[in-house]
Amino acid sequence: MGKYFGTDGFRGEANKTLTSDHAYKIGRFLGWYYGELKRRKGDDSAPRMVIGKDTRRSSYMFEYALIAGLTASGADAYMLHVTTTPSVSFISRVDAFDCGIMISASHNPYYDNGIKLINSNGEKMEESTIALIEAFLDGDLELFGQTWKELPFAEREKIGKTVDYASGRNRYVGYLISLGMYSFRGVKVGLDCANGSSWNIAHSVFEALGATTYVINAEPDGENINKNCGSTHIEGLQKLVLEKKLDVGFAYDGDADRCLCVDEKGNLVTGDHILYLYAKYMKERGKLVTNTVVTTVMSNYGLYKALEEAGIDYAQTAVGDKYVYEYMSEHKNRIGGEQSGHVIFSKYATTGDGILTSLKVMEAVLARKTTLSKLCEPMTVYPQVLLNLTVKDKDAAQNDGDVLAAVKKLNEKLKGSGRMLVRSSGTEPLVRIMAEAKTKELCEQCVNEVADIMRQKGHIV
Repeated sequence: MGKYFGTDGFRGEANKTLTSDHAYKIGRFLGWYYGELKRRKGDDSAPRMVIGKDTRRSSYMFEYALIAGLTASGADAYMLHVTTTPSVSFISRVDAFDCGIMISASHNPYYDNGIKLINSNGEKMEESTIALIEAFLDGDLELFGQTWKELPFAEREKIGKTVDYASGRNRYVGYLISLGMYSFRGVKVGLDCANGSSWNIAHSVFEALGATTYVINAEPDGENINKNCGSTHIEGLQKLVLEKKLDVGFAYDGDADRCLCVDEKGNLVTGDHILYLYAKYMKERGKLVTNTVVTTVMSNYGLYKALEEAGIDYAQTAVGDKYVYEYMSEHKNRIGGEQSGHVIFSKYATTGDGILTSLKVMEAVLARKTTLSKLCEPMTVYPQVLLNLTVKDKDAAQNDGDVLAAVKKLNEKLKGSGRMLVRSSGTEPLVRIMAEAKTKELCEQCVNEVADIMRQKGHIV
């Protein structure tokens, strides 16, 4: 992680941590940098950037600031308008853009926002490019053999243009519809769009595939994104599924790169459940290349037990779908993701895609002619307690010798029936202490033991 960019872009409170000036400068750098790379290869054409945004009040401000910077540096900015993060990834790749930009703070409240950068392969931007952007923001850029305090402006016919590219978003919707292997006719589906990016996309996809849809939280006003709704507040969808007697429900986050589900009984179906049921479905059809599911260290212990019983291997990465995808790409794995609902199907996408995930869950349910609850039944979720602590120094707290010794001792105690994990947040000044065990009481005892040591050592604010 850098000074400004974390595991999922440059994120913070709008015009406090992340300002419109930051956005303008990021646009200035990207427009100039990609143009310079092309010029050095003998190509004098303007670089092309595609931009999407979620429904936050500040997203328009950041969009205009980015576009001003891009066009001032000679790049052409193609506007997808309100759309999902995975759609920007898809269009960046299939339409050969030099760079993709998504304006979103994902599941955060409306007053936060973020800038996510995507390369021409539809993958999250390389750390080397991020480092250059950060150097420019700090006025300390050294590149191409010289120091750049300022960047040259494009002039006359070299000034960039803006292009309305809503057609790109529509093509992404068509792509999702094309992945529907079964008709959804006769299936009653609930959709919670979190008043975010999926509000005008998810319903269109499910209706086109024949489902009877019941949609909630699809009236964004700039301030209600993720507010008591979506994948971080699943209870609203659970209520809808039970009241309307639906077959299944899907909840997305603000930029729709994650999806959680509700089965026909109103039970929560997490990203871990999705990884299990779909990996098993793939294995049964001989489609689980490498026979491995890629998870993060935060996946539930019950997932690993269920995968072992199904004869499926698993790998663990650091938290963040970026790291999951990097591992999948290197080892040619087909499925991976996070408990939070970021699920990557590498045959179809290069990032987590909430709507795609819901289509894949529907495929497994319809192919097996069963219910979602039945598909999840073999996996037992272990009780989990997660404590977030605001600390003075994340590294110092996490790597304290006494903390490490306590975690090691507790993991030995829980071996075979649970685990302990301490990790720092990639986006906030937090250390997360997690315990999984056979009882919630035991989890709480373990978490409190580690927290007490951090408190005694003066790490906690």
